[in-house]
Amino acid sequence: MSEPARHSGLETYGHRGRAGRGGRTARAARRLGALAAGCAILLGAAPQAGALGAPGAASRPGLMTEVSGEYPVVVTIDGVSPAVATPNGTVTITGQVTNGGRAPLKSPHAAVRAPFNHKPLNTRSDLASVATRNDPAGVDGVDLPSPQAALNELGPGQSQPFTLQVAVADLELDREGAYELAVDVRGSTGDNQRERPLGIARTFLPYNPNPTDAQPTQVATLWPITHTPELVAQTLSDNDQSVAVLRDDSLAAEFAPGGRLYELVDIGAGLNAPTWVVDPDLLDTAYAMTKPYRVQKPNTAGQSAKDENTTQGTGTAAAAAWLDKLRAAVAKKGGEVVSLPYADPDIASIAHNGADLSGVDTALLKAGTAGQVTAEGRLSVDVRGDVAWPYQGYLDQQIAATAQRGGDNLLLVNGASLPEADSLKYTPGAVRPLGNGQTGVVADNTVSGLFQNDLNTPQAQSEAVQRFLAETFVITRQEPHNQRGLLVMPPRGLTVNTAKTLASALQSANAGQWTTPVTLDTVAQAAADPRANGAVPPATDYPGEARASELSAKALTETMAIQSKLDLLMRILTLPQRVRGPFSAAMVRSVSTEWRTQGPAGDTYRDGVRDYLAELSQAVRVPKKGVITFAGDTGVLQVSVRNDLTQSVTNLKLVLTSSQPNRLKVGDPADIVLGASRSVTMQFPAEAHNNGQATMTAQLWTTGPDPQRYGDPVTFNVMVTSVTDGVLYVIGAGLLLILLAALRIYRQRKKQGADPDADGDRPLDEAADGGGPDRAEGPRAAPEDDDEGPDDDRDAVQTLRGTTADGRDRATGDEKVGP
Repeated sequence: MSEPARHSGLETYGHRGRAGRGGRTARAARRLGALAAGCAILLGAAPQAGALGAPGAASRPGLMTEVSGEYPVVVTIDGVSPAVATPNGTVTITGQVTNGGRAPLKSPHAAVRAPFNHKPLNTRSDLASVATRNDPAGVDGVDLPSPQAALNELGPGQSQPFTLQVAVADLELDREGAYELAVDVRGSTGDNQRERPLGIARTFLPYNPNPTDAQPTQVATLWPITHTPELVAQTLSDNDQSVAVLRDDSLAAEFAPGGRLYELVDIGAGLNAPTWVVDPDLLDTAYAMTKPYRVQKPNTAGQSAKDENTTQGTGTAAAAAWLDKLRAAVAKKGGEVVSLPYADPDIASIAHNGADLSGVDTALLKAGTAGQVTAEGRLSVDVRGDVAWPYQGYLDQQIAATAQRGGDNLLLVNGASLPEADSLKYTPGAVRPLGNGQTGVVADNTVSGLFQNDLNTPQAQSEAVQRFLAETFVITRQEPHNQRGLLVMPPRGLTVNTAKTLASALQSANAGQWTTPVTLDTVAQAAADPRANGAVPPATDYPGEARASELSAKALTETMAIQSKLDLLMRILTLPQRVRGPFSAAMVRSVSTEWRTQGPAGDTYRDGVRDYLAELSQAVRVPKKGVITFAGDTGVLQVSVRNDLTQSVTNLKLVLTSSQPNRLKVGDPADIVLGASRSVTMQFPAEAHNNGQATMTAQLWTTGPDPQRYGDPVTFNVMVTSVTDGVLYVIGAGLLLILLAALRIYRQRKKQGADPDADGDRPLDEAADGGGPDRAEGPRAAPEDDDEGPDDDRDAVQTLRGTTADGRDRATGDEKVGP
């Protein structure tokens, strides 16, 4: 072993040139080896298959071997370059070898296996069979004597990289096609000195020496530009300008270089004919962020936005640059822009749990229209706005019907919802007529499934690219003269790693000339294959895993109920546009498909919208009142109305109703026009007929057609003091004074025995002017109460005698009863 190889722990043998008789001898030896391997398959495949299925044996669909008792080595392939083999070329394979067993590996070495019988994999079932194989098998072909990579002894858990360069000629590929490319590791373990297979990794290698003799498959690729909703219903005012408020500032990082959305735009701009799928709400959010904006502090979702519960947003410059970058990318020739309905409402959840809710169809129609208008305005390009993309593309009859009522005629469908019959031996085109004027574009389930997760390792990336190339190559070769359309549907939350991998796969396939990039519209306009499955399944076939993440009926019901409460608030505002727009958008954001993967955050968002609307609605109210004593036969009852909003309110009236009008009768309702942050006290003439307690109810109502109750009623008690008893008390006291005065005069005259007229006027005069020690005193006023209680002090008692000289009642603020 050379000194460099010894230090690295790796010895690489490249392609050795051969000529004449030596080359023919080597090829003959390999053919004999392949023949021997075929015999081994016929004689020993059944026992080996039984061993693979034995209890305790590790099994995993994919192209990487996991450890088992007999095969303790994990082999991964991290790269194949070039991804497509060419005649007279060389393929470089890089990867890792890991000892997953408990014993050290003795004299391990990695080798490339030539494809079994040098034949391509002709069907997609053949590809699936290779991908789901685990332990080494004879059908993986035989090791080439060269190249091989000698590895150092590996202890348990230790890993070592390898690099193998193999000449395409040495693989002896029979003809064009997709081939299995396998790398296995041989050696011994522990005390067992016998060399044997220890593990294997598989991938695919397309070989296309004649790239022009087949009609390339038209591949449309969705490129989603979406994000969970960030704008909230709250806004701030700054110099009469409305300042947007976001629930967090995560977009600041995503819009900046290196961020997910920045990189998606950058990668997508390099594709040919991408179909950009944008959420217009994200565009609105980005635009709002180009100006000063605020971000909610934690746990303040339902509160009015103020300086103290928000912070300054940091993404203004990044948002402006990102919008410019996106506009330039979508304006490139050959691409297409599809606008989702505004905020991407979850039509699957609505179809299953809220289709019968009042107003839901109207809301979907408005979301579709607003989405297209917003996207066209923000991006300055033509936009297609009649496309529905149910969660993960899963479709059933209820979802299709809901999409149709929302104005969507083109549906993006997961191939798992419309599987092809086993009798169909080729992959049909993606377009399907679904009935009722709707068309489905069906994404290939296997191909799209390669890009559903975050491909964050070289092994995962290489595996996805090589499988994509093999699948699309086989699809094209199934019907080489029948050009078909294929839809690639990555997830909404496409990651940067996966986007780069998908772009690499697309570019390699296009370079191989068995695919050609087109837009969604091109695929959708193709003629449908009459043999393809276009039967929309019933709701019972909807995947249980997808159903488990749906918005509940309760969440949808509560969200739709916001509309009626919002409509009521709109009736009394003088500037309703300041509230209507933010709340209408927030309602749609509340049911966004994006919450599927962020359920708790979605719950918090919906609660915040509901709580904030309640706070606004309750800002116009009748404060609670305490007990009032009505001490006369006539007077006024005073009831306050407060407006804590930052705009005036109108179209309101206050209705005061007595529970016992035979005891206390009140006047007619009072119309209300109230300025911002003001309160007003309304006076209601009242007339008492009987003493005792009467319950009063103060209720705000809207005026105009179809008046509605506004807010909760406020009840308070009025204690009525009998008018008749008070009058008799005064009269009786007067008569008593007269009788006492007359009796005194009589006694004085009788005692003097003198002229009764001599000084008889004096006592009477004394009585008249209240003089003398025996004069009678009238009722006293109750002591003045100088404490001003709160509005909701129900124990406060208000009487006429409890008022001050300025007419202000100290028990209940500015509310009092007076004549």
